[in-house]
Amino acid sequence: MSYFVTTEQANQVLSKLLETYDVYAPKRFPKQGRFSDTDIIRYAKVEKVDDIVYDEKSDFPAKEVINPIQQAIFYFTEDEFRASKGHTRPILLFARPCDINAQKVQARIFMDNGGYQDLYYARMRELINFVLMECPGGDDTCFCCSMGTNKTDNYVMAVRFGEDGLKVEVKDDKFAPYFEGAAADDFTPKFVEENQTKVTVPEIPDKDVLLALKNHPMWREFDKRCVSCGACTIACSTCTCFTTRDIVYGQNPEVGERHRIAASCQIDGFSDIAGGFGYRKTAGDRMRYKVLHKFHDYKVRFGEDMCVGCGRCTSRCPAYIPITATVGKMAAAAEEIKKEQGK
Repeated sequence: MSYFVTTEQANQVLSKLLETYDVYAPKRFPKQGRFSDTDIIRYAKVEKVDDIVYDEKSDFPAKEVINPIQQAIFYFTEDEFRASKGHTRPILLFARPCDINAQKVQARIFMDNGGYQDLYYARMRELINFVLMECPGGDDTCFCCSMGTNKTDNYVMAVRFGEDGLKVEVKDDKFAPYFEGAAADDFTPKFVEENQTKVTVPEIPDKDVLLALKNHPMWREFDKRCVSCGACTIACSTCTCFTTRDIVYGQNPEVGERHRIAASCQIDGFSDIAGGFGYRKTAGDRMRYKVLHKFHDYKVRFGEDMCVGCGRCTSRCPAYIPITATVGKMAAAAEEIKKEQGK
């Protein structure tokens, strides 16, 4: 069933929903951007419709609600430990198709990875109800159509924002009572069919091509360009890497709490192991690892590419390295290698 509600009616519906649900959506934070006098858009709790930024892509992904950059995972003493308390209220999460599809990737890693289930992700994921925000077409960094993540049916409601109100499709009947008395509508969400930016993911047929691609000189370009800041992975919709840190109370090192903190494969030292050995010492090696993982390794294991084409890594990169151009160079290198190897 679909409805049309004015902004005033939508705020009334939202107020009723807030009695049961926490509502998260892209929200503007003025003067908090990375450049002087710029804003930042990130996910946060909202209390009225005007708080929701629907016509601009958020700087950071929806994953921050489910898999925060930092969270306490357990508390410990000399004798025992206990897991941190999880979120208890159900959540309505307003998101575009790419961010909803990104959670399929995160769920595979945290909940369907060799039989292991991550407690902290799983307990949050169970509370999430996605509200699909109809995408206005993205920007020149988006390439969701190339990755097949421009559409989704994983939502309880869908919304289209307009100047005079909202069109709402209610897919889950439990939300229909909130719209009692609202005008009926024939709204069905539309999805982006073409992006300004396109990417072709290379086919890597065997290990010989893969090994040659890993050693291709194209990766050396990034030794000079990439500054290894990790901004791309923190802004990524699907990255899951983290480290842990203990915070001790007072003078006793055996009483405190352990935090899980987002980490990045692009930062020097991420791959260091005991004895001081590191697998990826240069920025180019780290870039190679990230790109091949997103566009080859994950697909070999799970059948789909890891990247959803949101383009946030390109937008956040201080060295202006577009992921689409990098994948394009990798595709050209792969074709060159296959030709040399007669494949």
